[in-house]
Amino acid sequence: MNRSKIVAIITGAVSILLAIAYLIVVQILDYRDMKPAPISQINSSVTFIAILLS
Repeated sequence: MNRSKIVAIITGAVSILLAIAYLIVVQILDYRDMKPAPISQINSSVTFIAILLS
């Protein structure tokens, strides 16, 4: 095997490993129980944005 084929195989293997790791991380993050932000924080953010826009 010449050098370019070895580099291509290694690059492909690294790419597949990164893709699998990404899918695992996404599944873990999606599995978490997400709670919405408290209303007090949402209202202060909207007020702050409204002040910045005016």
